[in-house]
Amino acid sequence: MKILVTGANGYLGQGIVKKLLDDGYEVIAADLSTEHIDKRALKVSCDLFKVQDPYKYFSLPDILLHLAWNNGFVHNSDSHILELPQHYLFLKNMIDSGISRLCIMGTMHEIGFYEGSIKEDTPCFPQSNYGVAKNALRQSIGIIAKNNNVIFQWLRGFYIVGNNEFGNSIFSKITTAEAKGESLFPFTLGLNQWDFIDYNDFCLQTAAAVEQDDINGIINICSGRPEKLADRVERFIKENNFKIKLDYGKYPDRSYDSKAVWGDNSKIERIMKFGE
Repeated sequence: MKILVTGANGYLGQGIVKKLLDDGYEVIAADLSTEHIDKRALKVSCDLFKVQDPYKYFSLPDILLHLAWNNGFVHNSDSHILELPQHYLFLKNMIDSGISRLCIMGTMHEIGFYEGSIKEDTPCFPQSNYGVAKNALRQSIGIIAKNNNVIFQWLRGFYIVGNNEFGNSIFSKITTAEAKGESLFPFTLGLNQWDFIDYNDFCLQTAAAVEQDDINGIINICSGRPEKLADRVERFIKENNFKIKLDYGKYPDRSYDSKAVWGDNSKIERIMKFGE
């Protein structure tokens, strides 16, 4: 099986590409830059939105895993809305040209303010440009995929924990601050409870979902349980033997963040059992 991975040079792409390669798949890894991508992949440096006839350009892949997205941690950036049509046209072109399986990385921010377990049929009322754009892409491409009998997976990602200092999450920022020798990290009160999933587990779950087609639709990439933000960050600091301390109460919570939210992991648990 030949899998085209867009956004392959990004924080998520690097680990997911490696896992797919480890599992024996042929990977075409596309991004503006390809310097951090596993050498076993066929690297293609390009601007996705400027490629003519992308299905042929990328050698007729069997599966498309679309990770490409700008400013994922800048939730109200104008880029989410402005670039949405380009994502739509690229994906529509791939469907029209003959791609048979389409997997797209989504986000729990599509849901908006919500408390409890997020299921496949949980209503979406996004509260940021990021959530609005992702949700619109899910709905629009889902319709086209259905009308063209394309197998469609929407991989709804939750909160990823990793110590890569080049990411944009709070965990990456703490890692960077530690590397700079800073003693305090300005923080909220950390009372919100979210679904945290370790980076390696996130890549493992994503690859497992893409590598099968028995379970499709919206698939939560998650741990399936909530944990208080302060507890997870304190544990992260301890796990990595960092010396930095949290400076509580320096920032307010974001108004659109849920107080307690986690993913229903029943579908991904079934998928993971396939490989046992």
